[in-house]
Amino acid sequence: MVSGMLALTTARATAQPEQGARAPQVVRMDSARMAALYVSNKHEDHPPADYARQMTQKRRTDSIYAARSRNVMEFRKITYKSRADGMTIPAYLFAPLAKRGAKGHAAMIWVHGGVHGDWGTSMFPFVREAVQRGYVVITPDYRGSTGHGEAHHLAIDYGGKEVDDVISAVDYLKTLPYVDLDRLGMMGWSHGGFITAHTLFRDSHEFKAGAAIVPVTNLITRLAYRGPGYARSFSTQKELQGLPHEQLAEYTRRSPVFQAEKLKVPMLVHVATNDQDVHYIEDQQMVYTLRALKPDLAETKIYVDPAPWGGSVGHAFSRRVDPVTLERVDSPEQIDSWSRTWTFFDWTLRPYEDRSKPAPPVRTQP
Repeated sequence: MVSGMLALTTARATAQPEQGARAPQVVRMDSARMAALYVSNKHEDHPPADYARQMTQKRRTDSIYAARSRNVMEFRKITYKSRADGMTIPAYLFAPLAKRGAKGHAAMIWVHGGVHGDWGTSMFPFVREAVQRGYVVITPDYRGSTGHGEAHHLAIDYGGKEVDDVISAVDYLKTLPYVDLDRLGMMGWSHGGFITAHTLFRDSHEFKAGAAIVPVTNLITRLAYRGPGYARSFSTQKELQGLPHEQLAEYTRRSPVFQAEKLKVPMLVHVATNDQDVHYIEDQQMVYTLRALKPDLAETKIYVDPAPWGGSVGHAFSRRVDPVTLERVDSPEQIDSWSRTWTFFDWTLRPYEDRSKPAPPVRTQP
């Protein structure tokens, strides 16, 4: 090492240069830059977390939901088994206090975002709205989610078994007689939108419609613009163990944009041009692909520089919630997005219908 630099030559440096050939290039490599760019492919190098703090925070989230839901909606902590491998998946269940009869309620599975995230309190006002509209909602903390200890955290399988973890919530809904499984939807934000897209793009599934808001779309593109620090949370996962150029087929399989042609049910996608998490250069791939391949099924809208919220700017444009009051902090774009979303699901899932009762007669004369 010379002044913090490493000297590197091309393969020709050890051989005599050919007649008229250029002299071998000598590249001085900055060791600090080398360390910053290094991305391990070993699972034991997966970025650690403060598991005790996360579990404490999760208990706080539990208590806030319990208190805020009292006399407003039913709130339960539940678990179920993943169809992938039987892993126990924790989740929240939200439902109306006054239940309709058999098959009286539409239901939705809502999926949180974050490479390692969980269902947080900022989603409270939207869950409350869903329940008030007649939905039963399950919010899974699939493998890799925070607040459930080290083993759950390190089991992360982005675009893999986590999708099965979320879909498996259907098995719990089957135990609730007041849920109509013919009116089942899925909705997610960011990484949750990614899982929603993966679900809707499967060859077969049980969902009638879904919404993916600011979804992760293409992992190959995403890891390129997010850089090494972000990539370390992917390359060290047990089922990946490498970067896209090393595991191209697997990263392609885990990027929903490449399976969009399989869409068979209505899908809503909203994105923002000023998104500083899932950048527009990624989301426009999904929007344009759906518009080209599935114009009769996909309802897409691009919000141009919506009012920002937090450090990710437009990424949370439709999740603007006061962290203390847990009430919406509306902007024109947030109002518009949610109005379109509720209308979309009204058309496809009809949560206002109580199918436990005969349909009322319809007048045909004035």
